[in-house]
Formats: sequence, C-alpha cells, structure tokens
Amino acid sequence: MTSGILLVDKPQGVTSHDVVARARRLLGTRKVGHAGTLDPMATGLLLLGVDSATRLLTYLVGLDKEYRATIRLGVATDTDDAEGEVIATRDASGVPDDAIEAGIAALRGPIQQVPSTFSAIKVDGRRAYDRARAGEEVALEARPVTIHAFEVDAVRREAAVVDLDVRVVCSSGTYIRALARDLGAELGVGGHLTALRRTRVGPFAVADAVELPDPRVDADAAAPALLDPAEVVARLFPVVRLDAAQTRDLAHGKRVHLDAADAELAAALTPEGRLAALVELRSGRARVLLGLPTSEVLG
Repeated sequence: MTSGILLVDKPQGVTSHDVVARARRLLGTRKVGHAGTLDPMATGLLLLGVDSATRLLTYLVGLDKEYRATIRLGVATDTDDAEGEVIATRDASGVPDDAIEAGIAALRGPIQQVPSTFSAIKVDGRRAYDRARAGEEVALEARPVTIHAFEVDAVRREAAVVDLDVRVVCSSGTYIRALARDLGAELGVGGHLTALRRTRVGPFAVADAVELPDPRVDADAAAPALLDPAEVVARLFPVVRLDAAQTRDLAHGKRVHLDAADAELAAALTPEGRLAALVELRSGRARVLLGLPTSEVLG
C-alpha cells in the first residue's frame, strides 16, 4: 500500500517534524503530514498521513484526544512544562486532596482556556514561542475547549511539591500544559507539567501504534505498514457502498444517486472496499467533499 494512515508512538525528545522526516525516509516519499503536533517532551500517539491519504488529515485533526500526564504543584515555569525556566515556587505540601479535586472539577466541561505563552499559535504572523523567547510580551486570547474527563489516578507528596498523575480526555486544541498551569494558579501554589503521553486520538489508540526507527542509524529498517484509508474512515463516518457504475461516475466527477440516509459526511467505498470519496448525502444524491485519485479508486 502506497497511501494510508500511520499510527506512530512518538518517543520523548524528538519533534513531530522529526517523526515526519523519519517516515519520509522509511517510506520513500516526501508526501507525509501529521494530524496534531506533540511537544518534544511528550510521547505517544501521532497520526501520519502518507501520499494521497494526507487529504484525510483535515478530518483527523479535530478528533477528541486522551492523555496521561503528571502535574507538579508548587513550581511554576515560563513554558508551563518541565522544559521551561522556574519562575515561582511555593510550598504545596499543605494543599489537601479535597482542594485539589475542587480545583480539577472547576476545569471540567466547556471552559475558556488561554494557551501557553510558549505555543505554536501565530501572533501577527510569528509563532508565540518565538516572540516569548525573544523577550516580547505575548498575550494570547482565551479559546473555548471542552474537558470531557479530568481524573486523578495518584497523588504523590514529597517535601514541598505534590505530583498528580492524571487522565485527561479533551477536545482538539486543548493545552494540557495550560491545565497544569491553571490548576496550580487556582490552588495558589503554581503548577506545571512534568510528563505527558497521548494515549488516544478519536478511535485510534497508542497500543496499536508503531515506533519508527531512525533510518539514518538503522539503514536496514523496514517500512512500517499503513492503515488502509477505507478502514480509517469507516471508523469515523457512516459507510455507503458503490456499485461499479457508481464508482466510475463518482471518480469522473459525475453526479451519483444513492439509496442512503442523509449524512453530512459519509465514506463511499468501491465494490472492492477501497475508499472512493468522502461525500455529503442529501435526498439520495451524493456530493463529493473529498475525492481520491482516479487511479487509486479504479485500480
């Protein structure tokens, strides 16, 4: 398969761009993209699109995400994570468990979140982290996100700090670093993120991901297997089956009538099970929203 989606378990200390570069070398194509950046400190699930399947990334970016993380209360940093400079410390040993739970409860559900100053958001054409590192004052606007779950798995108290192992399920665009910062601020002791692992994106789990070898180190590394685009979209959208004539017509841009329920987005599959297009279904008519190359559809 030359086109598809690749589930990668990103290691710590490399950027999402580094992972894309490895995939390009292993798969022998420049056309590789990802659906949502992970910071170098973070590990876990990164979704890559390869060749024509890069077109599907638009529909993967907005999926809900699940994380496992560790929040340290009692220390604040300028980046809101362990890679930044410490800007404040305060004894957190006296913060009781019920106060921690109350602080977390206030961050569940729909909230307005101010992203971390050291984020990739562009401000007047420049990344916020570039402006912050240059010593500029960066003021980012709050944006709506939804925290579906924010749960404490373990509390570890040592000297003046409290470490919380947490599970977070959230909408796309949520900054877990900002949750750590805001929880620490709510409790009056400061906080930052010391560990982060993305465990799920939509229906895709890190347990099904692969670790990419670095082909510059391992010249004999084998190319990883890709998920079929049809399998990916079938896990996200309703599926409609095309016959041979409908497949040809859809591939050539003609109107196709389908006996199917209305849907804002559906996956149209060929008789052989290949993805032909993503379509909108209205009153038995299919409107193509995203079409795959004719050569892939018709084989």
